[in-house]
Order: sequence, then structure tokens, then C-alpha cells
Amino acid sequence: MKRALIIYGGWEGHEPEKTAAIAAEDLRAAEFAVELSTTLEVLADAEALQAYDLIVPNWTMGSLTDSQENALLGAIKSGVGLGGFHGGMGDAFRGNPTYQYAVGGQWVAHPDNITDYTVQITKPSDPIVAGLADFAVHSEQYYMHVDPSNEVLATTVFHPKSDPWVDGTVMPVVWKRRYGLGRVFYSSIGHTAKEFEIPEVREITRRGLLWAARG
Repeated sequence: MKRALIIYGGWEGHEPEKTAAIAAEDLRAAEFAVELSTTLEVLADAEALQAYDLIVPNWTMGSLTDSQENALLGAIKSGVGLGGFHGGMGDAFRGNPTYQYAVGGQWVAHPDNITDYTVQITKPSDPIVAGLADFAVHSEQYYMHVDPSNEVLATTVFHPKSDPWVDGTVMPVVWKRRYGLGRVFYSSIGHTAKEFEIPEVREITRRGLLWAARG
């Protein structure tokens, strides 16, 4: 049985407990043994982290100590998967750029705040998005600084009223990548638990987490 660790907390506006429960439910349905932690202290145990197949950070903002960051990144480099969504992974630990390097991106803005936008599937041959069509979302449209080495699976186009200078910008929404031997999956959707009621959002997240898991 594969093992997953979900760490949740940070800014409560992203409903970390509820969204962590959704990820845990889908992983358990795939026969993972899932452990949930409400403290970042669990990340300081480098030896323990090596025993997991997947780590899911769901902690908007916050910060990692040097020992926590080194243990987490060392585990990923060794082959432990990293997967997550929205601010829980893409706006976590703003003061830890090496963590952001592993993720492949970092949130910097959401013009117009909550808005209607479309997610376009850009690599339909990939198993994470295969069989899914473009879909609509009413939420924060994440503007991110992203790593050009990411393998992008879905994008969105910005047409903000508030920031017209970025009108027409094509932004990655879903990507996967490697960090050392570890697989990394990220989706910028998942502002609250309600967004996982969109079938495509939950399915992409589920598939992405399973893909990221070691082995």
C-alpha cells in the first residue's frame, strides 16, 4: 500500500481542512494509506519523509525552517512525489524560493479577484487530462510566475478589467514536472472545497496526485 502525507493549515480562506479531506478521500479510494498533519513540524523529519510515496502541501502562505525545507526537498529529489493545488501548494512558503523552484511556479496576483474564466486543455494526450474538454470556472484566476521547463497540460487566457496590460496573456493552470527523481503535479484551481464539485477539477486533481506518487 502506498503512503501519502497531507499537511494542511495556513490561511483559512482556502478551507485547508475541507480541501485536504477531499484529497484524502480520493487517495484512500485509490488504496493509499493517508496521514494528515496540521503542523509543519512533521516536515523536519528527513528519514520519515523518505518513507512516503506522495506529499501534498495544503498550506497557504506560512514559512519553512531550513531543516523543514531541506528535508522536504531532499525527499522529493530522492523520488517522493509532490502534488497539490491552488494556494495550498502554489502560494505556500513565500519566503522559500527553493521550494518554489521545486513546484515550478508561484502565485503573484489574481486580477479581478473572483471572475469567470475558461480552462483550456492543451495536451489532451496526457493521461492526467485525457478525455476531458475545456471547462468554465468561477473563482480566482491565478496569475503566476512559472518555470518554462514545466510540462503544461492546461491553460487560461486573461482578460481582466482591473489590469488591462496583461489582457491576452496565456497562463498555465495545470502542469507536471520533475524535481530530481520526484514527480511534481500542480493545478491552480481549488480556491475552496466547492470548486471540487466541478467534475473536471476533481478528476484532474485526483489523476495528478496519483501520477505524482512514487512508483
